[in-house]
Amino acid sequence: MKTTFVCLSFLFFYSFSAFSQNTDINFLHSINSNNSVKWDNTNKIFSGSMTPVSLAAPSALFLYGVFAHDSTSKRNGIVAGAGLAVSGIITVGLKYSVNRKRPFITYPNLVTKKSDAGSPSFPSGHTSSAFATATSLSLMYPKWYVIGPSFLWASAVGYSRMELGVHYPSDVLVGALIGIGSSFLMWKINKGIPAKK
Repeated sequence: MKTTFVCLSFLFFYSFSAFSQNTDINFLHSINSNNSVKWDNTNKIFSGSMTPVSLAAPSALFLYGVFAHDSTSKRNGIVAGAGLAVSGIITVGLKYSVNRKRPFITYPNLVTKKSDAGSPSFPSGHTSSAFATATSLSLMYPKWYVIGPSFLWASAVGYSRMELGVHYPSDVLVGALIGIGSSFLMWKINKGIPAKK
């Protein structure tokens, strides 16, 4: 647990320092500006899909396990839910510790707000949850037809948060690292717990 915390801390500080504020805002401005209404609406769909998909995945695995008397699926549902929960706890803790203002507040002349956003900006909760879900599914079912679509969807969610003007690229990058790390940690812990016979 201590090693994981140190690794996540290193990734956090490395990723944060990798983007200077100018690079961050310039990259965001290029993604956020001059887009069509249709493209904005497409990104709103990806952004809005995070909550239903992230909640449905572990719930569906668990319920399938219950009704099919499949202990592996039931356990996978619990582990996926735990990864999502850990990701959420870390993300919320960092949001209120760092307390970074949203880009459309700090740079109103450069960034157009196209979606609702309430809590502090850093890191992206949508992105961390999406990548936590994608990582859990990919580790539990390591097939190309699970891994590919899962990470494409998670990446689309992360991109959408920038295109909609509510997150910096560094918010999204660190959110992805938190989501991946949280689910990987829960998967490793689960692998160390013997299954019931």
